[in-house]
Amino acid sequence: MSLRGNSKRRGLMAEMNVVPYIDVMLVLVVILMVAAPFVNPSVVNLPSVNKASKAPETVVEVIVFPDGRISLRQGKDMTPVDMPGLVAAVRAAQGEKGDTPVVIAADKDVRYEDVVNVLKTLQSADVPRVGLALRIERSAAAR
Repeated sequence: MSLRGNSKRRGLMAEMNVVPYIDVMLVLVVILMVAAPFVNPSVVNLPSVNKASKAPETVVEVIVFPDGRISLRQGKDMTPVDMPGLVAAVRAAQGEKGDTPVVIAADKDVRYEDVVNVLKTLQSADVPRVGLALRIERSAAAR
């Protein structure tokens, strides 16, 4: 009897064969590469700005500055207000009827969150006709 004859038995293999997993991953990569051109990127449909038929005669303008200050302008009068007193100041500026449009004007350096907070505050207080001021740039051909 030799010991070598018994040592040729196979032991359990403790390794994992990863070749099938690599094949599956490569097939998935190819599928994604082929399907990618057919997927439309998410498109945000922004509202278009058209010129109003008739501009309102008077507006209440809420001005938001880059440093967080808020001012209220009606006509040529400009008064600083804080966020808690904003709704009361707007209602006082609108008068008895309360149908005067409110326009929020902000510098391009103002944080978007500050403008949205002003808009949300006015809308939650049921202030009608709240809008955003913007500058419409003309093309060089229209000038």
